[in-house]
Amino acid sequence: MFSHVMVGVSDLEASRKFYDALLGTLGIGPGVANKARYFYRSPTGTFGITTPINGEPATHANGGTIGFAMASPEQAEAFHAAGVANGGATCEDPPGWREGAAGKLYLAYLRDPDGNKICALHRPAN
Repeated sequence: MFSHVMVGVSDLEASRKFYDALLGTLGIGPGVANKARYFYRSPTGTFGITTPINGEPATHANGGTIGFAMASPEQAEAFHAAGVANGGATCEDPPGWREGAAGKLYLAYLRDPDGNKICALHRPAN
């Protein structure tokens, strides 16, 4: 459904370090520079970071979440740990299993250095 997700950041190099570590846990290589942006590409889509092109401050979306699919709970843990170790902060409940209307999910939430809410989500096979 999506071709790409782009988030605004205030410090491009600090955010590059954060996302290089975070997305590296998914086997995605370091961000590729393109003007004042970095892009992370996978076979299923592109994630990008940029300083806002309108010159206004970067802000995070209130109520917005960017979810990344995980192959296992262990991968979600590594993703979360890499984010926290590189300038992110845990938010929501601690990483773990949740049950609800969507079924059983393993979720790990954190905020990037600019406050964007990131989710690692593993959905077990039925």
